[in-house]
Amino acid sequence: MLRNLLAGVALSVLAGAAGAVGLEIDVQGEANGTIKIELLPDAAPQHVERLTTLASEGQYDGVVFHRVIDGFMAQTGDVQYGRIGGDLRRAGTGRSSLPNLPAEFSDIPFERGVVGMARAQDPNSANSQFFIMFAPGDFLNGQYTVVGRVTEGLEVLDAIKKGSSAANGAVEGAPDIMTTVRVTE
Repeated sequence: MLRNLLAGVALSVLAGAAGAVGLEIDVQGEANGTIKIELLPDAAPQHVERLTTLASEGQYDGVVFHRVIDGFMAQTGDVQYGRIGGDLRRAGTGRSSLPNLPAEFSDIPFERGVVGMARAQDPNSANSQFFIMFAPGDFLNGQYTVVGRVTEGLEVLDAIKKGSSAANGAVEGAPDIMTTVRVTE
C-alpha cells in the first residue's frame, strides 16, 4: 500500500513537472484585460526560468510597455527603470539584478503573438525585457530567443498604446502598464 501511495505521488510530481507553464499579464491603460502566454521551456529553459522567477517575485508588476511599434511589437519588462513612479525616460535601458543570459536561439519563427527576449547588440545580453509580436517578423528568426506565445488576449495586445514612429516606438505620455504578472501551471 505504501509503495502504491509513493508511486502515485511520484507520478503526480512528474505530471506537474511536465505540465505547461505560462504567464498571465493583466494590462491597464488604453488596453485593459489579460494576455495569457504559454512559455516554451524546451526551446529556452534559462529564459523561461528567468521570466518565471521575476514574475513570481512580483518584479514585473507595475512595469510599463515602453516601446510599442505599430505593426511590429510591444516591448516591456524593464524592472530597473520601467516602473510607474520612476524616471520613464530611462525605460528600456535597465535590467534585473540577475546576470545576463546566453542566447537560446531556436527554429521557432517570429509570428504574430510570439514572445521574444529583448537584448542589446550582444546576443548574450538578454536579461528581463521581452517583446510580443503584433505581426510576423521573419528578420528576427535565429537572432533573438523565442520564449513563448500568446494563447489568449491578442485583442488586448492589439489595443496597447502605440509609441511614436519618430522616436523608434517610445511611448509618450502615459504608457500601458503590466499591473500584475502571474506564473501559471
